[in-house]
Amino acid sequence: MFKLSRRRSADRQVLPPFEGGGPAGAERATFAAGCFWGVEAAFRDIPGVLRTAVGYTGGDVPGPTYRQVCKGRTGHAEAVEVWFDPAQVSYPQLLETFWRIHNPTTRNRQGFDFGSQYRSAIFCHGADQLAVAIAARDAEQRSRRRQIVTEITPASAFYRAEEYHQRYLEKHGRVSCAVTPAGQAGGRPQPHRAGE
Repeated sequence: MFKLSRRRSADRQVLPPFEGGGPAGAERATFAAGCFWGVEAAFRDIPGVLRTAVGYTGGDVPGPTYRQVCKGRTGHAEAVEVWFDPAQVSYPQLLETFWRIHNPTTRNRQGFDFGSQYRSAIFCHGADQLAVAIAARDAEQRSRRRQIVTEITPASAFYRAEEYHQRYLEKHGRVSCAVTPAGQAGGRPQPHRAGE
């Protein structure tokens, strides 16, 4: 999917999305699995997920814009920060969704999207998440022929994306930003373009 750049500096928030932490008793998880629109939508559908935000993380440029991230020079990935109630959904269950919604065996590519900003990555908040993520990757690898290339690393600063990216699919009445299945749009895969 190709997304067109928009200049909306008024929508820009440089600070992390949920200052002071998340909801009481909630835990945080951060995932990158290609275009953050679809990743956010998938996690928002899970009972027990309390809040989500799309943004940029894993790079070395503070306060990046969408345009900068798309140029591939920031080191950031398009990612989703998920706040969840561990009494309703566990971190391993979130990881099951992560493996299901993308192809973790393609390096820096998901569908029509390519570049390091679309890499598969799990950004871990603490040693417990790191250990669980590694074990989940190893278990998932046993069911796959190709090598999983998912980056598993400690979480770093998360920069909330421009407001027009938040809940993008929900705002535009779409259920997916992935390739259109055969039988729709004339039976040919079509990229999803921003602003459509």
